[in-house]
Amino acid sequence: MREGEPGACLACGLADGSVPLPGGTLARTAHWTVEHCVGPLGVGTAVVKPLRHVTGVHELTPAEAAELGPLLRRVSAAVRTAVDGCEQVYVCLWSHAGRVPGHVHFVVQPARTADLDRHGAYGPALQTALFAEGTPPDPEAVVEACARLRRELAERRA
Repeated sequence: MREGEPGACLACGLADGSVPLPGGTLARTAHWTVEHCVGPLGVGTAVVKPLRHVTGVHELTPAEAAELGPLLRRVSAAVRTAVDGCEQVYVCLWSHAGRVPGHVHFVVQPARTADLDRHGAYGPALQTALFAEGTPPDPEAVVEACARLRRELAERRA
């Protein structure tokens, strides 16, 4: 299934391999997958999402919920170390696609000095500016960042 078709879910397609994922899967647990963001939030931005199609945190099973906090901490630490110029790491939940609740995912985004300076913004305003700019990350840079993130995540394995 593809976006726009009934029942289609881009997040599920990226996770199951039916949609190409630049850089590949960064890490997997029993219930979660970690990938590089396919949107314009910059090189080194990771996405943490449940393997099961879930549209809200309230739908998580106890086992999924138990893995979430430690995994977000691990991914945040990996992003902080792997991305040059990272001043802070933003973690936010997104779950809408076309104003319809979609596959819940946590965006783990490096707040890079260069992006903060270029847009004169931080926090949600920085994300808004990056989306308005709409520049997708360079595919080669994504692959390189994924290799660094994968190494960092492996070193932080629980």
